Amino acid sequence: MEQPNTSPTWILSVAARSACPRCGKGKLFDGFLTLARQCDVCGLDYSFADPADGPAFFSMMFMAIPATAFGIWLELTYEPPLWVHAVTTLPVMLLLCVPPLRFLKGALVASQYVNKAEEARFTIEPRTPPETPKRPSPP
Repeated sequence: MEQPNTSPTWILSVAARSACPRCGKGKLFDGFLTLARQCDVCGLDYSFADPADGPAFFSMMFMAIPATAFGIWLELTYEPPLWVHAVTTLPVMLLLCVPPLRFLKGALVASQYVNKAEEARFTIEPRTPPETPKRPSPP
């Protein structure tokens, strides 16, 4: 079996194409952000993937700052009524934050596959009671 490609450029490449992280050919998504059950080319089961809120977090942290800066600039420069913010700033925030979600989710799933990331499993070893010291018998 072929060794998986583990380079960062591979991760970004399959994320940009929304492709399977193992073969790079199958589709990763069924909808806009819904992961497919498995790759339609190589059969990789995507149940290992759990990016959780990672894509939304990264999108908000990187894209919301310029969008918020635009809203603040608009307010300080023109002092428009509230409805102007609703028709300018809100669409700018949506257009900057939503489209990168698919790429970011694909990158996190590919990174999980390449790095063999999985949930932590803690094992609890049985505790043995400490030995009590033996007392010397009285004479």
